[in-house]
Amino acid sequence: MFPRGRPADTAGFSNEPAATQASVATLDQRLDALERQMSDILRQSEENGHRLQSLEADLAKLRADQEQRIGVIEQRVSASAASVPVASPSVAPATIPPKAATKPAVIQTDADATSTTDAGEDAYSEGFRQWQAGDYNQAIASLKAFTTAYPKHRRVSYAKNLIGRAQLDKGDARGAAETLLANYRSNPQGERAPDSLFYLGQALIKLGQPGQACKAYAELESVYGSKVRADLKKQVTTAKSEAQCN
Repeated sequence: MFPRGRPADTAGFSNEPAATQASVATLDQRLDALERQMSDILRQSEENGHRLQSLEADLAKLRADQEQRIGVIEQRVSASAASVPVASPSVAPATIPPKAATKPAVIQTDADATSTTDAGEDAYSEGFRQWQAGDYNQAIASLKAFTTAYPKHRRVSYAKNLIGRAQLDKGDARGAAETLLANYRSNPQGERAPDSLFYLGQALIKLGQPGQACKAYAELESVYGSKVRADLKKQVTTAKSEAQCN
């Protein structure tokens, strides 16, 4: 009576069940595996987010520590500059050469050369020659004695600047920075005050503080502007480029 011996409403369909118990179990296992994978992914995402937050916090702390250290260094430099000891006057006679008796002494400085019978010029010239010869310790002693014996002499600005340069040349960058900053602050109108700002920048570069060096160069240009000598202006331009100043 029915096509192929089967009722009409089941004709063309399989008699097997839609899903066996084994297939359901397999599907459950796959779902469990997917849930575990999703849990692992979420956990890793949370851990990565925590690590990122920790890194950002560490970087912020590092920046704050660096700024604090720079501030401490600046305070120490300023404090040291304000308390630079003055050499004892009793040292002067032992280190300052006597004035030439028969002919004027020839004076050569870091900027010019002149002839004079001025004992102060002779004393400064001696310290300059010692620095030029590379005898930095003796040059520092002689120049300090000169500034003590002739505190009002026009070469005092030259001498203190040269003391800082001698300290820098012999590798004492920190001492040089203190001396040069003190020379600029104590006598900003001195003839070598601009030079002291420039060499202060060089000392700060040696101390690994290019940002502070750029501030010294900017101060030089801001305070002295067009009054800066052409040779010094060229040195400042080169130094700013090397320090990558903005």
